[in-house]
Amino acid sequence: MNSVRREPPVPYIERTREKYDALGYEEYRWLESEQRPPWTRLSKPLAESRLGLISTGGVYVSGQTAFTYKDDTTHRAIPTDVDTSRLRATHFAYDLTDARTDINCVFPIDTLRHLAADGVVGELAATFYTCMGGIYTRRRVREELVTALVERCAADEVDVVLLVPV
Repeated sequence: MNSVRREPPVPYIERTREKYDALGYEEYRWLESEQRPPWTRLSKPLAESRLGLISTGGVYVSGQTAFTYKDDTTHRAIPTDVDTSRLRATHFAYDLTDARTDINCVFPIDTLRHLAADGVVGELAATFYTCMGGIYTRRRVREELVTALVERCAADEVDVVLLVPV
């Protein structure tokens, strides 16, 4: 019988606390909610939907301004027809080695292009979005970043958004 070796789960909370401690930040406080997020069914099949992407991997196109480290609540618009070789990543909270080798591990643009070409997804939005994960100010995330991204996705007439937290 072939047994599957299971690795222990990644200790994200412990790693995050250690990272913030090393950066000299005050203790990281996780957002906790008493309410479950509302479940919304797709209004049409995925194969007929326009798909958007939001990644917190700090991805940007060469020539755009890179993200800054502390509480950067800006976002970058990435055209979905961009040459993948022009994509860069900067981030303080994860090892960038893999992202700099293959940007798709934090921003799966090539995979999504293949899914659209194969008809799994109806089409890709003309623009995907990225931001910096690990933003310390929840209020600014809610009031600035999330509001801007929701507005951009609505203007792009996106039916469904793939969120890629890093």
